Amino acid sequence: MSLDTVSLGRTGTSVSELAFGTWRFGRADDEGNVEVGRERAHELLDAYADAGGNFIDTADMYGEGRSETYIGEWLAERDREDFVVASKIYWPTREDANGSGLNRKHLRRQIDRILNRLGTDYVDVLYTHRWDDETPVEEFMRTLDEFVRDGKVNYLGTSTLEPNAWKVVKANELADRRGYEPFSLAQPRYNAVNREIEGNYLEMCADYDIGVVPWSPLAGGFLTGKYTRGEEPPADSRAATDQQFVDSYLTEENFDALDAVEAVAAEVDATPGQVSLAWLLHHEQVTAPIVGARTTDQLAENLAAADISLTADQFDRLATAKRNG
Repeated sequence: MSLDTVSLGRTGTSVSELAFGTWRFGRADDEGNVEVGRERAHELLDAYADAGGNFIDTADMYGEGRSETYIGEWLAERDREDFVVASKIYWPTREDANGSGLNRKHLRRQIDRILNRLGTDYVDVLYTHRWDDETPVEEFMRTLDEFVRDGKVNYLGTSTLEPNAWKVVKANELADRRGYEPFSLAQPRYNAVNREIEGNYLEMCADYDIGVVPWSPLAGGFLTGKYTRGEEPPADSRAATDQQFVDSYLTEENFDALDAVEAVAAEVDATPGQVSLAWLLHHEQVTAPIVGARTTDQLAENLAAADISLTADQFDRLATAKRNG
């Protein structure tokens, strides 16, 4: 298979229809065991590129910077211009009063560290990893605009856990008045059970022509079908050790939505996870969902979602299985 390309929101850049998320790269548990080390990270990037993928997503805090380092080492053996690289900035990277957030001091320090780890002169997209209500919008939008003017960043985006449309609008309206670079992309959580962006936030993105690059398209693994209503979760699953995940995802209404996903999966001879991704790929307001994987087999299964066709009826059944939950 070979992934198709799509326009990156309102920008003139083209990206793969599925982005590759690298949040597992270099991530260590309490015992120091790394989930995806350097060698496997490079194997996964090879597999993604071999499938026609060019849109790589990371963040300065993934694996305490190791994710960016692994990507930079991999890019050093390839043509940097073949890939669209996105990173994110916000979370604490050092223990001092200005070591996190979107204040100018933190942003200026971190952008150079991001570029150094990635081994590149620029990132294609820089997301604010969360919103910073303690820093004036004028301050961080001006600083981010300077990054664009200096050639360190091509486009700006904002990633959210609790989407708030008016904050993004406020920032972009200010950018318009001041002549700053606006947010061209949004990276919210969105999938068949997490529907909080439907309504104002998704409508705002459409009205302002902001591309939507959703994270957690499989709802933390819930939409893969590994969980069964009324049964104990698998011992090696996230739900086995994370009560918050159980409370958030293993609910009756979510299982109702999963029933719809599994019914469509049976009709198109695919896995529930592939159908969940295909639903986002067919969504006219979604630019490129971000998929991740621990192994090349998992990655291949996820990327195969690009070959699945859904009828209008199947899409609508999934769209209405759960709304604004």
